[in-house]
Amino acid sequence: MIWVIELWHLKPSAGDALHVVQEMDDLLGPNAHGHPGWCGHARFFQSRSDRSLVTVLYPWRSKELHEDLVRSEEPVLESFYDRYCARRRDIHYHDELDVEVEHDHEPGHGHEHG
Repeated sequence: MIWVIELWHLKPSAGDALHVVQEMDDLLGPNAHGHPGWCGHARFFQSRSDRSLVTVLYPWRSKELHEDLVRSEEPVLESFYDRYCARRRDIHYHDELDVEVEHDHEPGHGHEHG
């Protein structure tokens, strides 16, 4: 499994990001959920420092299967890009690191040195 991170750059004239992203999800969601690479719902984040930047994060079975999905999505997105986006989405692929996050020290205490 991989993690897909998409960066969507909305036009200042796009309006409410929640409305725009909901429209995008309604447009792409059914196809994505039916794709063999689908393995979990997306989460959506709007930047606090740049309100026109929306990050979408979701798991996918493989990069190759995601690239197949993107090929089917791009033609559907043409008018959406024209209406709402400053440019096409940026897509990045990530592998999750299995970092041990449980620690043997009490909550609220830092590591002691020396």
